Amino acid sequence: MTKTSNDPLHGKTLQSILEDLVDVYGWKGLSERIRIKCFANDPSISSSLVFLRKTPWARQKVEKLYLWTKR
Repeated sequence: MTKTSNDPLHGKTLQSILEDLVDVYGWKGLSERIRIKCFANDPSISSSLVFLRKTPWARQKVEKLYLWTKR
């Protein structure tokens, strides 16, 4: 018997979550929904990942928006 995770983020990387959100909202829309500078000023996936990995509260906001978007 295999165990399955009830966590909807299970198996999703932060990079894939961020890429999905950028595809849906674009950088402008993302920065309007989550007000952090790395989404508004010269945004890129790599610079945003560095910030989000160091900043738990920002990562939580990104994950929450992702879950809301995918509901």
